[in-house]
Amino acid sequence: MADATSIEWTDATWNPVTGCTKISAGCDNCYAERFSERFRGVPGHPFETGFDLTLRPARLGQPLAWRQPRVIFVNSMSDLFHKDVPDTFIGQVFDTMERADWHTFQILTKRSSLMRDFLRRRYGEGRGPAHIWCGVSVEDGARMSRVRQLQDAPAGIRFLSIEPLIGSIGRIDLTGIDWVIVGGESGPRARPMDSEWVREVRDQCIDAGVAFFFKQWGGYRPKAGGRSLDGRTWSEFPTDVPRIRVAAE
Repeated sequence: MADATSIEWTDATWNPVTGCTKISAGCDNCYAERFSERFRGVPGHPFETGFDLTLRPARLGQPLAWRQPRVIFVNSMSDLFHKDVPDTFIGQVFDTMERADWHTFQILTKRSSLMRDFLRRRYGEGRGPAHIWCGVSVEDGARMSRVRQLQDAPAGIRFLSIEPLIGSIGRIDLTGIDWVIVGGESGPRARPMDSEWVREVRDQCIDAGVAFFFKQWGGYRPKAGGRSLDGRTWSEFPTDVPRIRVAAE
């Protein structure tokens, strides 16, 4: 678990699973894969097996050791709801999150139907704990099914990560959505993001009363273009959460 991260909308990361496989265009230039594969074959390195899907049960209890409240991004280097992660292991991750209720946990997936089904089995007709936020990644207007499946999931807080934004989203039904993050792609093969695509999402959030967080313009380096949109920084959160770090303006 990393007690520091450059991700603006969280305080720390926790990776009980690492590695993944690609399922849509948003995965094409995956930063986690690019980082992990640098260390493939390095004896003793945490990423000795590169970006191969790997369960890490020794990390399951890590958040319990952090007594100061943090906002924690779960599996920044994987997807907890990958089809090859057993339900029993996902359940153990949720056991830890439910116990460590002084933290706020953020889970992000592209496997939205698997997350929806798991949450239904775990929480039934009610909503999950408010300190466990469940989100889906949506990179363009072709991925709206993920939004609908999230809306059908009994998550405590529901959010969208529209990053990397690689095409116009179009109209979004934001019913039941609490938070939207938008960001451009970064890295050596970063695809450009049109400012009108960003405004399109922001304006719909304003109209719907949904918290909006603009993470970055992107580019070769994540911070290259800054975070300002139309003369201001957008750093809204869906609820007041205790944070050990405030996103840089």
